[in-house]
Parts: sequence; structure tokens; C-alpha cells
Amino acid sequence: MKIILYFLFALFLSSQTLMQAQEFSIARLKYGGGGDWYNDPSSEVNLLNFIRTNSNIKVNAEYKFVDLATDEIFNYPFIFMTGHGNIILTSSEAERLRTYLESGGFLYVDDDYGFDKSFRRELKKIFPNNNLVELPHNFGLYNSFFSFPNGVPKTHEHDNKPPQGFGIFINNRLVLYYTYETNPSDGWADKEVHNNTPEKREESLKFGMNIVIWALSN
Repeated sequence: MKIILYFLFALFLSSQTLMQAQEFSIARLKYGGGGDWYNDPSSEVNLLNFIRTNSNIKVNAEYKFVDLATDEIFNYPFIFMTGHGNIILTSSEAERLRTYLESGGFLYVDDDYGFDKSFRRELKKIFPNNNLVELPHNFGLYNSFFSFPNGVPKTHEHDNKPPQGFGIFINNRLVLYYTYETNPSDGWADKEVHNNTPEKREESLKFGMNIVIWALSN
């Protein structure tokens, strides 16, 4: 049954016509280990509304989450993972996430601060033979809709390190994108949550839209 499900999922993602007929949603990834995977639930809603306003993509601007212990992820072409602190994936969860990504799914991961070490550790369960590679500033994602000639924008200072964007590729397709030392998704949240300036929030929303456009078109 799972093989059939994964095959149908891959067909769904490969059909641009079918995708355009659907309302695009983002699903937040629930994980174990104690990290706050659920923080800032307004983030995806605001990003989806921004995408609706600035494109002809049909969206369902609701907060949704999926439990990695189930097959729910296969209902979504784009899933989002964030939080502070620890992450733990079981072997079955790592296998399910690997199958999702190999079948055409896309995962955006944003370090909200403090989970880089555990994320990189658990990533090895998913892709033991694949390493995160830093994307150059001329990579297509940074110009997929809005222009970011310097790559990842800096949203929050964290440890005063430069912002970085990393990826995992399968057959030359970016299947996982990871932002570190910047936290763009905080800029998507309601303005009173982090007190970001209007300019910083708009920059973050534009960058988030670039990620979505890249994922849907590649």
C-alpha cells in the first residue's frame, strides 16, 4: 500500500497542471526530542497570504501540522521544520522522511536557534551518505521571484555569524533547504511576536516566497 501511495505522490508532484489546480498548503513538521516544533504558528499563515497577494498561486492559508510518525507528510508537497533545542527521529521516521524527499517532496528547515547540532545529527539518519552543501549566492532560489544577490538575508543576529543557506540534493534536485544564523521564519510571524521592523518582515516574506516558488517549480 505504501509503495502505491509513494508512487501516486510522486506523480502528483510532477504534474504542474494538477498542482496548479490544488490549493497550496504548508505543513509544519512535528518531531520528538523536546524541541518546540510548534512555535510561531502565525508564520506559515502570513507567508501563504503574502504569496496569495503577490502571485496567482492558489493557497490555503491555514496553520497545519503533520506528525512524522504517520504518512500525513505525503499529503503535502512542501513541509516546514523549525524550533529551538533537541530533535530526535526514530528509524522509521527517518525512513519515511527520506522516502518523501526522494519521491518529490520538499523540506524547508529554519534553525530558530539552538537546534543546529541535533538537526545535523538526525539528518545523518535520513541521508547517511549525503552532506549539507552551502548554496552559492548565484543559486537559482535566491532569484526565483525576488532578487537576493547576497544570498540569505539576515533576520536575527543569534551568534553574530553570517547567515547561511545549505541544501541536500538528490539527482541534482534540491530536496532540503536549511537556513542557519538568520531565522527568516521569525520575520513571517505576526509583527507583535518579535517586533521586527516592517522592512525586515517584508524582506523575510519575500525570501520565504522565493523558497516556495523554487520548490514548486523545480
